[in-house]
Amino acid sequence: MLSVEKCPICGGEIVIKEVDKILRGGKHTAILKVSAEVCLSCGERLYSVETVRKFAKIRQQLQREETQEFQAMGQSFRVG
Repeated sequence: MLSVEKCPICGGEIVIKEVDKILRGGKHTAILKVSAEVCLSCGERLYSVETVRKFAKIRQQLQREETQEFQAMGQSFRVG
Protein backbone atom coordinates (compact mmCIF):
# COMPACT_ATOMS: atom_id res chain seq x y z
CA MET A 1 0.00 0.00 0.00
CA LEU A 2 1.31 3.44 -0.93
CA SER A 3 1.83 6.07 1.77
CA VAL A 4 1.09 8.87 -0.73
CA GLU A 5 -0.96 8.91 -3.93
CA LYS A 6 1.09 11.50 -5.81
CA CYS A 7 4.73 12.57 -5.70
CA PRO A 8 5.24 15.39 -3.17
CA ILE A 9 7.86 16.96 -5.47
CA CYS A 10 6.20 16.97 -8.91
CA GLY A 11 2.74 15.40 -8.48
CA GLY A 12 3.66 12.40 -10.63
CA GLU A 13 2.45 8.82 -10.26
CA ILE A 14 4.04 6.74 -7.47
CA VAL A 15 4.76 3.00 -7.72
CA ILE A 16 6.47 0.55 -5.38
CA LYS A 17 9.83 -0.73 -6.69
CA GLU A 18 12.90 -2.58 -5.47
CA VAL A 19 15.81 -0.14 -5.69
CA ASP A 20 19.54 -0.15 -4.93
CA LYS A 21 20.48 2.28 -2.15
CA ILE A 22 24.10 3.36 -1.70
CA LEU A 23 25.10 4.22 1.87
CA ARG A 24 28.40 5.74 2.96
CA GLY A 25 29.91 5.78 6.42
CA GLY A 26 33.51 6.66 7.22
CA LYS A 27 35.67 5.23 4.45
CA HIS A 28 33.21 2.44 3.63
CA THR A 29 30.28 2.11 1.22
CA ALA A 30 27.38 -0.36 1.27
CA ILE A 31 24.82 -1.17 -1.40
CA LEU A 32 21.50 -2.72 -0.46
CA LYS A 33 18.23 -3.56 -2.19
CA VAL A 34 15.17 -2.04 -0.53
CA SER A 35 11.54 -1.40 -1.34
CA ALA A 36 10.71 2.24 -2.07
CA GLU A 37 7.87 4.31 -3.41
CA VAL A 38 9.27 5.82 -6.62
CA CYS A 39 7.87 8.63 -8.76
CA LEU A 40 7.60 7.64 -12.41
CA SER A 41 8.05 11.27 -13.50
CA CYS A 42 10.96 12.68 -11.49
CA GLY A 43 12.44 9.56 -9.83
CA GLU A 44 11.96 10.82 -6.25
CA ARG A 45 12.21 7.94 -3.76
CA LEU A 46 10.16 7.67 -0.58
CA TYR A 47 11.23 5.18 2.10
CA SER A 48 9.35 3.79 5.09
CA VAL A 49 10.39 4.86 8.60
CA GLU A 50 11.64 1.32 9.23
CA THR A 51 13.84 1.45 6.12
CA VAL A 52 15.29 4.85 7.09
CA ARG A 53 16.16 3.46 10.54
CA LYS A 54 17.91 0.55 8.83
CA PHE A 55 19.94 3.06 6.76
CA ALA A 56 21.02 4.88 9.94
CA LYS A 57 22.09 1.64 11.62
CA ILE A 58 24.12 0.54 8.60
CA ARG A 59 25.80 3.98 8.32
CA GLN A 60 26.83 3.74 11.98
CA GLN A 61 28.24 0.25 11.42
CA LEU A 62 30.22 1.51 8.42
CA GLN A 63 31.63 4.46 10.39
CA ARG A 64 32.63 2.21 13.29
CA GLU A 65 34.09 -0.34 10.85
CA GLU A 66 31.72 -3.00 12.21
CA THR A 67 31.48 -4.68 8.81
CA GLN A 68 32.00 -8.34 9.73
CA GLU A 69 28.41 -9.25 8.80
CA PHE A 70 28.62 -7.49 5.42
CA GLN A 71 29.67 -9.26 2.20
CA ALA A 72 32.75 -7.77 0.50
CA MET A 73 32.15 -6.95 -3.18
CA GLY A 74 35.53 -5.81 -4.48
CA GLN A 75 37.36 -2.51 -4.28
CA SER A 76 36.50 1.13 -4.84
CA PHE A 77 38.79 3.65 -6.50
CA ARG A 78 38.93 7.45 -6.59
CA VAL A 79 39.72 8.77 -10.07
CA GLY A 80 40.66 12.36 -10.84
